[in-house]
Amino acid sequence: MKIDQISVFLENKSGRLAKVTRVLGEAGINIRALSLADTTDFGILRLIVNDSQKAMEVLKENGFTVGKTEVVAVEVEDKPGGLASILGVLSDHDINVEYMYAFVEQSGENAIIICRFDETDKAIYVLQKNNIAILKGEKLYQF
Repeated sequence: MKIDQISVFLENKSGRLAKVTRVLGEAGINIRALSLADTTDFGILRLIVNDSQKAMEVLKENGFTVGKTEVVAVEVEDKPGGLASILGVLSDHDINVEYMYAFVEQSGENAIIICRFDETDKAIYVLQKNNIAILKGEKLYQF
């Protein structure tokens, strides 16, 4: 149920993001989801890719600082209040969402929320107990 997410630390200057995507593309690695947050001096690029181990290797070989984190992919109906219902369940159980990002499935019927929790195992248990769909990596890589 946990999915590997790669975090790449980038200097906040022109061309760094382009180089990451070029390196990954040349290695045949497909980016399935991403989030980029920045400060004045650096950014953190968070990626879900089809081969996290290979991605980490090629990025390190090309001089990037890379880390790996476990996240959870939650499927939610793409309609008003869909996200609020999931966040309400988590809040009721005192589970903190450290960060999240989302994308809509190609069918447009559901959204996928990538979440980092303060208590990942507890969050998975609560989500499953409340019949909230958690995606395995294999399915996420198909989108």
